Amino acid sequence: MLDLKALQGALVQLEEERKLPKEKIIEAIEQSLAAAYKKDYGKKGQIVRCTLDLDSGGMEFYQVKIVADESTVRFVELNEEGEPIPTEVSEDDERSVYNPEKHILLEDAQKIKTGIALDEEVTFPLEMKDDFGRVAAQTAKQVIMQRIREAERGVVLDEFSDREGEIVIGTIQKIDLRGNIFIEFGRATGILPKEEQIPGEHYRQGQRLKAYLFLVEETPRGVNLKLSRTHPRFLLELFALEVPEIANGTVEVKGIAREPGSRSKISVMSHDENIDATGSCVGQKGVRVMTVCDELNGEKIDIIEFEEDPGQYIAKALSPAKVLDITLNEEAKEAKIDVAEDQLSLAIGKGGQNARLANKLTGWKIDIKGTGSTIKEEVDEETIQDSDEDYQSLENLKIADEEESKQEEE
Repeated sequence: MLDLKALQGALVQLEEERKLPKEKIIEAIEQSLAAAYKKDYGKKGQIVRCTLDLDSGGMEFYQVKIVADESTVRFVELNEEGEPIPTEVSEDDERSVYNPEKHILLEDAQKIKTGIALDEEVTFPLEMKDDFGRVAAQTAKQVIMQRIREAERGVVLDEFSDREGEIVIGTIQKIDLRGNIFIEFGRATGILPKEEQIPGEHYRQGQRLKAYLFLVEETPRGVNLKLSRTHPRFLLELFALEVPEIANGTVEVKGIAREPGSRSKISVMSHDENIDATGSCVGQKGVRVMTVCDELNGEKIDIIEFEEDPGQYIAKALSPAKVLDITLNEEAKEAKIDVAEDQLSLAIGKGGQNARLANKLTGWKIDIKGTGSTIKEEVDEETIQDSDEDYQSLENLKIADEEESKQEEE
């Protein structure tokens, strides 16, 4: 007989502290006790089951036999050790070999229970062994410890599967030598890989951190929670937390182009003519967008209004630069942009960043032309290329950087 008080105490503790269903733990203990009984006292092929009585602490073991006949099992000769002698079997014959420890013939089963049918089960009580109480107690203890992780794995999977694609908040548990960060969420731990961290950010153990949960997967070693702070949807979810109009669907984020830790562009549109999409995201005195910027380590964010017209959309995507003229090639999805010479540096941005983000946001290839210069930004290659043989891209970038630096100093 099991130590009832200790068993019940352990079950209550697991249920309250670790949120593990008591029924699952009891089921696991019964299965393990049945396996232990069969190992010590059972026979080959025998099906043994156990029922645990929590009121008394007692156990009952019984053997299960499946009702069968010639249509469901094959009868073969056995050797001296009781094992079936190999015989040729047709590939179409899916019947299992008859085992008296596992099967009971239909005619015999009907003598025990009237109306019983094929594949139903007949149970026979097994004798309780005198020395099995000690073995059972040890087995139950081991099972409780072994099943904690398995049950927790199921609880974690159920809890976080529904949160995939959301922002989660946890505490940094440790940072390994490769720079990967392990974040604790109560009973679960997620990993923020080095490549998913915002460049320039510094982390410390015990720090509370927000991250985007982009993958929940079950593995033999447990449940993996993959986190990111560089994912474009992390930016979207941050705005959803700060902007009620995005959360309720009144304002829709149509596109995101992001270079984590440096700069991002998002395009938004309103489904209510009385609500200003960009104003909602910026907030009064810029409080909403600044809150998001602070969470992203000072990342600059340009918020533009989405336009169905490609030309207008591209022009807004290139802000803060002012566009003079746009020529579109719909078939090639290329846009040639004319800007004033003093706007060229703003249109291109440092290292071509502004043009590159505009490409990502709109999906169009962009040629930006100022007085006597041409700079081309490719969407797929994300590099600055020449579109005018008379001028070199690197020189244009150098001029753009110098002009932008002068404007910032002024």
